Amino acid sequence: MSTNAVLSAQHPRGFLGLHVHLPTLPEALASLLRTIVVALFVITFLLQPFLIPSESMERTLLVGDFLLFNKQVYAPAGIVGRWLLPYRAIERGDIIVFHHPNPSLLVKRVIGIPGDRLRIQDGKVFVNGVPLDEPYAVSEPAPPNDFRDNFPARIYSDPQVDPEWWRQMQSLTYKGQLLVPEGEYFVLGDNRNHSNDSRYWGFVPRQAVVARPLVIYFSLRRPSTTDVQQASDDRLGHDGDLTVRLANFARWRRIFRVVH
Repeated sequence: MSTNAVLSAQHPRGFLGLHVHLPTLPEALASLLRTIVVALFVITFLLQPFLIPSESMERTLLVGDFLLFNKQVYAPAGIVGRWLLPYRAIERGDIIVFHHPNPSLLVKRVIGIPGDRLRIQDGKVFVNGVPLDEPYAVSEPAPPNDFRDNFPARIYSDPQVDPEWWRQMQSLTYKGQLLVPEGEYFVLGDNRNHSNDSRYWGFVPRQAVVARPLVIYFSLRRPSTTDVQQASDDRLGHDGDLTVRLANFARWRRIFRVVH
């Protein structure tokens, strides 16, 4: 057996005669550890998954949507943040993720920022006396509710309203308009007739805001309890064919949809 043959046996070659390096156990463990560290960094500081559990943000967000949200966009700009991610202030129209006593996290849209004067008349939102353009808002059928549709109300007429918020609301209302204090935000759900929001429990403090949704990375089909006429991509498949069931278990057209 020639010397070349012995070398070939001792040093396996891959396709086209290239040497193939098989990682040792320590190398494989080190690579796995690096992957875990990067994933933990991204989840902890940058992105985090979130599942939409209710109908309050229809049609923008549907029950069963899985979101990735940016946890740093509203954070104070530090040395790292100046080059890693763009930081900015919360703006009217932003969808935000924030801490709330029950449940722990909520997703709503910012309607009023500090200094704004707000009122709702017949379901239409006015900010600083000007009607707010809201192409995202929907008004699905619901029983009449004067408190919900004409805000701020002068009569305590809805048992869902937090009593402390009612007292605070009266002190901040002047000529039928609610003044948003410094460091606070007024939020509403896009599904206006089926959203428990700032109308019922008050402002969102700046320090409670934790993230902004970025993209829908997956969406399972789930029935809506508030939607009489469901959207074309929000219907459950009832066909017995296996192919149809596999195709209809998710809302494929919503995957990778940017949230705005």
